[in-house]
Amino acid sequence: MAYTHHNNELNLTHLGQSVHLKGWVARKRNLGGLIFIDLRDRFGITQLLVQPGHKSYDIASSLKSEYVIDVTGVVIARESINPNMGTGEIEVNIDELKVLNIAETPPIGITNEDTSLEDTRLKYRYLDLRRPIMQNYMLKRAQITQAVREALLQEGFNEFETPILGKSTPEGARDFLVPSRLYAGEFYALPQSPQIYKQLYMVAGFEKYFQIARCFRDEDLRADRQLEFTQVDIETSFLSEVEIQSMIERVLAHTFKKVLNVEVQLPIERMSFDKAMSLYGSDKPDLRFGMLIKDLNPLFDTYQIPFLASKIIRGFVVPNGASLSRKELDAFTSIVKKNHGESLAFLKVLNHELSGSLLKNIHNPAEFITNAHLTENDLLLIIAGKDYESASKAAGALRKELGDYLKLASDDDYRFVWIIDWPLFDVNDDGSLTAAHHPFTSPKEADKGLLATNPKLCRAQAYDIVLNGYELGGGSVRIHESHIQQQMFEAIGLSKEIIEERFGFLVGALKYGTPPHGGLALGLDRLVMLMTHTKNIKDVIAFPKTQSARDLMMQAPSSVADEQLTELNLIVKK
Repeated sequence: MAYTHHNNELNLTHLGQSVHLKGWVARKRNLGGLIFIDLRDRFGITQLLVQPGHKSYDIASSLKSEYVIDVTGVVIARESINPNMGTGEIEVNIDELKVLNIAETPPIGITNEDTSLEDTRLKYRYLDLRRPIMQNYMLKRAQITQAVREALLQEGFNEFETPILGKSTPEGARDFLVPSRLYAGEFYALPQSPQIYKQLYMVAGFEKYFQIARCFRDEDLRADRQLEFTQVDIETSFLSEVEIQSMIERVLAHTFKKVLNVEVQLPIERMSFDKAMSLYGSDKPDLRFGMLIKDLNPLFDTYQIPFLASKIIRGFVVPNGASLSRKELDAFTSIVKKNHGESLAFLKVLNHELSGSLLKNIHNPAEFITNAHLTENDLLLIIAGKDYESASKAAGALRKELGDYLKLASDDDYRFVWIIDWPLFDVNDDGSLTAAHHPFTSPKEADKGLLATNPKLCRAQAYDIVLNGYELGGGSVRIHESHIQQQMFEAIGLSKEIIEERFGFLVGALKYGTPPHGGLALGLDRLVMLMTHTKNIKDVIAFPKTQSARDLMMQAPSSVADEQLTELNLIVKK
């Protein structure tokens, strides 16, 4: 028989009703002969009451945590109201109680307060996912996914699929390779993204495509990255860079309103890549707090400070940061050096006097306070680097770390920004070029002539959508002209033979009337992470890998039988 109500549904309006409930035993208490059972399902908890002498009293006494039970009873008012429970004004006086399944003592606590190690939680992930907080993450993920899909369908997009087994192509990370049993020594590659396939949908004339796509990248993990991840993959024909961005804004606004009842202010701010690096030291700036970065070389040019000589000096002011101790500030030096900065120094104003690690080099402290525009309790952080890029990135990383440390931003403050006007290429140490995004990104119309003459100066029709210091998605207008795509490949040093071998089908397809097109991929996992206020992307993925890239629950990766290797014509080196 189906249950009549879920376990967060009953209230005083149901008094006297007979109800049928099912779920897990979250907790059992025997208080003076009365047995109270907290019955849990994915919606919440209902308190059950079993009276002494009841025919099910012995069964109720034997219940343990995580037993699965089926009960019928009558809704009654609780003598002691629990305002922290949705059903805290009522309880169910049991008529019938049946055990559907017993349970061993769980190796982790099925509560939000569980303090088990992450590795233990991942080993028993099916139990970890019973915890209310984890269920909330996963249910919110489902709501977000459906809201995004709903918005794209309203925009006239079609949901298509792309292959999982494809060709290995350079896209910025290592491919996961799948050996072919039928073709010895040849491999498929799992998609880092459906990039080429979705462009071919545009060649085929479908105009508007999207997919909730599984993607795979064999790269080192971190708190907001996994080996396999999900992206909302979008491609459209005939829209300009700004029109694509506006469409994405509408999708995000719909999603935040539908799921969180949060209004996203449109249009979203647009900021050039150069400005983001200059003011925030990052191409994914967090706009929720200030502490803008500035050039400090003009300020220090008049002082003879040996370790700053011939260095690019950048830094920022931390308002009311003078209370930070020397020990706290020294701990941030590792952040600077880890991000390619060379040193961190500081000066602060306390009681209208200057102090700090550089004080002995400042011959007129009062004049310095004025020139640096410092006020009482200000802290000036000074970052030196070998060049502008390394000093900026180190300052940006320090700014972000301090923002977290000082709790300068609220998770409920959603600050979006588009980062636009990217360079088309990154320049390697040897002077060679690599595509800053991917080799299918179109240069700005005004810069197309530079591809053959001075490609380093080319700007890209590329754009990233950033939320609270995280890259939420990235995209671009694609190259739709065959000769421009050929020039792009040549600029990054691919020979004609390599171009033909890896991308011949794409270059060929562009010769048959390919429309102008572009798109974007939103990181679904990261979007859910930010909308649910967790800092760990593993929380919003049902079955994630550890930081060491292992699935502790399935014990993967694992060895395979020699017979399987023989079928695939593989030999594993021990």
